[in-house]
Amino acid sequence: MGAGHSHPLYLAGSSPVHRLPSEVKIVAAFLGVVCVVATPREAFGVFAGYLVLLGAIWAIARIPPGWILRRSLIEAPFVVLAVLLPFTGGEPRLDWLGLSLSEPGLLGAWNILIKGTLGVLTSLTLAATTPLRDLLIGMQRLHAPALVITIATLMLRYIDVIAGEARRMRLARISRGHDPRFLWQVGATARGVGSLFVRSYERGERVHLAMLSRGWAGEMPRLNEDVTTARHWRLGLAPAGVALALAVTGWILT
Repeated sequence: MGAGHSHPLYLAGSSPVHRLPSEVKIVAAFLGVVCVVATPREAFGVFAGYLVLLGAIWAIARIPPGWILRRSLIEAPFVVLAVLLPFTGGEPRLDWLGLSLSEPGLLGAWNILIKGTLGVLTSLTLAATTPLRDLLIGMQRLHAPALVITIATLMLRYIDVIAGEARRMRLARISRGHDPRFLWQVGATARGVGSLFVRSYERGERVHLAMLSRGWAGEMPRLNEDVTTARHWRLGLAPAGVALALAVTGWILT
């Protein structure tokens, strides 16, 4: 895979967080999300602690909070359920500004909103400090299924190729009078999508034959042979340890 295959969520840097091995960051992010999910929804102060912990990681990694928060808007379509719960939940109910709200519904909405937000922020932090190629290396070192690694690697390698083909087809249609703004052009757009699928499939067949001719045995070679030390694990899992302590505190206080 070439170095040019990066993703828009990666924020290049040379901080200690960026330099950590990717498998350490993947495990730390997973454990952090597990701690968030396991925290009782009534432990409001603990959730504030998680936000402080993430803020500290952003400071170390030199990630502007605004950069993260703008991209966290990706979760906006998924909070609709949280908005509806206070109105559709059961008893007991309370009145607020002339609205009858369900107390269990409010807690349920809070639970979905805060845990979903913390999960998204954690994922964005991982993506911001780890290139896609390194994520694949980390998955490989964590012994993810070889087929998953192969599919993800090839998808990463050829997504730019397919996107370039789609751009060329679009320019060709426009040069021949196609205007995608008009409804009656939807047929041409649909045929273009079908043609792109066929071309992509044919390209995939050619690539697979080329791989077989070069000795492809069904498994990607090791992408990186760097050694992850115990020091890396201690540093990388320190935030997960703090998250675990916060989760235990939440259960003790509730």
